[in-house]
Amino acid sequence: MIFCEQRKITVSLVSYTNSKPFLYGLQNGIIKDEIVLSLDTPAECARKMIAGEASVGLVPVAAIEKIPNAKQISDYGIAAIGKVDSVLLLSNVDLAQIKTVLLDYQSMTSVKLIKVLAKNFWQISFEYENSVQGYENEIKNNVAGVIIGDRALELKNNFPYVYDLSEEWYKFTQLPFVFAAWVTNTQLTQEFVGNFNNALNLGISNIDEVVKQLLSTQQFNFDVAHYLQHSIKYYLTKEIKQGMNKFLSL
Repeated sequence: MIFCEQRKITVSLVSYTNSKPFLYGLQNGIIKDEIVLSLDTPAECARKMIAGEASVGLVPVAAIEKIPNAKQISDYGIAAIGKVDSVLLLSNVDLAQIKTVLLDYQSMTSVKLIKVLAKNFWQISFEYENSVQGYENEIKNNVAGVIIGDRALELKNNFPYVYDLSEEWYKFTQLPFVFAAWVTNTQLTQEFVGNFNNALNLGISNIDEVVKQLLSTQQFNFDVAHYLQHSIKYYLTKEIKQGMNKFLSL
């Protein structure tokens, strides 16, 4: 039994609501007995993959180049075409009046994204500060904050100025944005990769059931059905990948 457990593939999955369809597929698909699954923040997922503590991960695209022997194994991921609702710059003043931007400690890609937008699109120079848990309470006066995931969805109505970074990216490039992609740092069999992608497809094909399960166990102050069914794009088309390549080039 110990020998079999050691042969299982370690998988790091982002714990946010937008990843719940993938979680459903991995827990209910044929792959479920071949993996050991952990739920992590995007930054922790990246750290585990870089350190070799996980063999497969839903990795922030900004971290892929830091992972030894990184290879994408799926056309599924987390992306958006225009507004995404869960990767935001929240502020009490407009862009021109922001002096300092607090960077989400759970993120890597959004940290890179706001710097790309500030330099190339808004043409504004912010002061950036790394954050710690509870930094949302420090957003006041001319201090703004980048917030991602479920916290962004929950807090966006608390601020007069909300800049959706995916929407701003689309204004800048007319291209979609990819936040995370499925990556491995090890050699996997074709059978495993096929079964893994079938599991992801199972989850995406059952979003209605995922929403039903979520609403039966949790309360949300945002429209979780609209978010999963419309805001998030799970299949990385050729056009969506063009957006990812553009971002990585910048």
